[in-house]
Amino acid sequence: MTDRIARVTPKGVHTAESAYEVDTIVYATGFKSTEFLVPMEVVGREGRSLGERWKDGAEAYLGISVPGFPNLFMLYGPNTNLGHNSIIFMIECQVAHIMACLPHVGASGPIEVRPEAMAAWRRQLDVAMSRMVWGAGCRSWYKTADGRITNNWPGPTTLYRRLTARPPEPAYRAVGPG
Repeated sequence: MTDRIARVTPKGVHTAESAYEVDTIVYATGFKSTEFLVPMEVVGREGRSLGERWKDGAEAYLGISVPGFPNLFMLYGPNTNLGHNSIIFMIECQVAHIMACLPHVGASGPIEVRPEAMAAWRRQLDVAMSRMVWGAGCRSWYKTADGRITNNWPGPTTLYRRLTARPPEPAYRAVGPG
């Protein structure tokens, strides 16, 4: 049933169109799965908040790093949710990637993902998502209001392992002290 509920009675639910006799009503108010980090506020290098950057949908390189936010590394970030495997596997891949970044932080100071690496990553995700069932003409909690899928990983976890195992040098840059 998708009709707007007009009233609930001891015997069921009434809409403007019909009456439905029911034994149980599940009152589910939903949640905001596409709003990452809520209610925390994270402020980046240029004073811009992550919430502002993500107002049109969360995105992070490999689901881990965001341009303009030096040394910010996330676990279970955008586009890393699974419906077919263990999220622990994904987190282990993310931790390994972050650990590979730390020697660069130690050697050169703060690092951040390059904007061009983020843009290329987003293009890859958009293409992959367009082929997935979530990208079809349906509405779901996986999508932002404008239809971007920000939660799910669109491929096999073995691919994610290969991608997160790449050396960080080409995708990241040193941004100097604070």
